[in-house]
Amino acid sequence: MLRVALAELRAGAVETVGEVAVDDPQLADAEARLVEPLRIRGRLSSAGEGKVYWRVAFATTARMECRRCLAPVDVPVRESMGLVFATQGADDGDDSCYVIPERTKVLDLTEALREEVLLALPRFVECRPDCRGLCPRCGANLNDGPCGCASATDPRWDALRTLTQAEHEKD
Repeated sequence: MLRVALAELRAGAVETVGEVAVDDPQLADAEARLVEPLRIRGRLSSAGEGKVYWRVAFATTARMECRRCLAPVDVPVRESMGLVFATQGADDGDDSCYVIPERTKVLDLTEALREEVLLALPRFVECRPDCRGLCPRCGANLNDGPCGCASATDPRWDALRTLTQAEHEKD
């Protein structure tokens, strides 16, 4: 998908421009599905001392489920960031660096891109701010109207309910 020969970086920065197809298995995720290609524009440059810096921006639209009613929701995803790749000795124990395995000739940016796309997705989405969700009994979408299920009462409140009814009967 996105591979750059490390030898190219000796001559200067390398532009990374492209698209990833919506059905690419590298970007498959159970929580979201891409509905338009992932557009990528970046610049990869040597940062010295076994490090490579990738300034990248990406944009796409992902389809996720509403957290209340499970309806599909299209979510725009746009992000711009800088990522650091380092050889195993040069990473200085920094967890934010992506490690370049020893003897690597071609740097594969796919896994780093996949992680960043998944992190850019919102944790939850709602189809609309006033989404009523699903009925907990029958599973009907309450945005389409009432489902007809009787409202349940919590039996733990029955004693209090009888007291309030007795108070109303006294009046």
